[in-house]
Amino acid sequence: MRKVIETTRAARSVRRTIAAMMPVLLVVGLWGPLHGVAQDQRTAVPSEPPEITPAVRAAIERGTRYLTSTQNRDGSWRTHGATGGYPVAMTSLAGLALMAGGSTPAQGPYARNVSSALTFILKSARRDGLIAQLEEESHCMHGHGFAMLFLAQCYGMEEDPRRQAEVRLVLQRAIELTARSQSAAGGWLYTPDAGGDEGSVTVTQVQALRACRNAGLAVPKRVIDNSMMYLERSANPDGGIRYQVSDTGPSRPAITAAAVACYFNAGQYDNPRATRALSFIELHLAPKRGQSSRYFGHYFYAHLYMSQVMYLAGQDRWREYYPAMRQVLIEQQDKSAGSWDGDHVGTTYGTAVALIILQLPYKNLPIMQR
Repeated sequence: MRKVIETTRAARSVRRTIAAMMPVLLVVGLWGPLHGVAQDQRTAVPSEPPEITPAVRAAIERGTRYLTSTQNRDGSWRTHGATGGYPVAMTSLAGLALMAGGSTPAQGPYARNVSSALTFILKSARRDGLIAQLEEESHCMHGHGFAMLFLAQCYGMEEDPRRQAEVRLVLQRAIELTARSQSAAGGWLYTPDAGGDEGSVTVTQVQALRACRNAGLAVPKRVIDNSMMYLERSANPDGGIRYQVSDTGPSRPAITAAAVACYFNAGQYDNPRATRALSFIELHLAPKRGQSSRYFGHYFYAHLYMSQVMYLAGQDRWREYYPAMRQVLIEQQDKSAGSWDGDHVGTTYGTAVALIILQLPYKNLPIMQR
């Protein structure tokens, strides 16, 4: 009887051992075939976009390492230029640069960085709708616009329902703030209560509002219509856009590039004003191999928008533009640090803008897709 009991116990022990080992046995037994499938899948995975050469990939990796290593503990970035830190603008642009590489607030190799940036921007939002830190109040509307753009790109990619609701609330208030601060002429100036307008702030608000509407938020049609009329009334006979609608000065290539991006974001590819403005920026901004450009004012800002325009304008223009532009950026990068010093604003700004441009072929940012 004792032998029967011992045999039964032994059998049960063996069964328990086999059951415990079954997952391991299955993995070990299937490892050979799975390993072979993985090898085949790797060869079947599409390669990088053809525009992303090994040199570009290396430049992107260096730049991304620089950005992630310089993020502050509170999730922000600040520039180190002489004019101030502008944490909301810098954090939004740096966050967009990491998202252009494929990371989101919830997924990707830099999800933690994007999520921390999102937290900082949400904490910078005020109840009146303005997204700004105290230190940048005197010149906050550029940052407010970039923050709206960043939040709109994050909105559909945030996987936490409560956090997504917070993003939506902040964007709704920000849209209302932008609408309230629009000038009688249809533009915006550096602060919400300025009552004036100029082209660079105006296009920042227009693109931000477009991104919000694309993300499913309500944007007053009159605000968009008035802003587009502002750009039209700011056009000079040469097709370029001047600094202010009330100004009689020369066309500004950087503002003109941003204006064309606004036309294209609105789907107005065949608008005659957009066509003339496109010809103007191709004349003044198009990079040539071996030289940066005939235009040197606000170069990074200009190509932040010029790159979007050439990408949205179709394959022919993109094939002409991107190889020359990527070569310019590769040559301008500080190889040891991995950064770009953009427009003397600072390395956070320059690196973020350069990465956005270089990573456009990945098609990760909704606002910048065809």
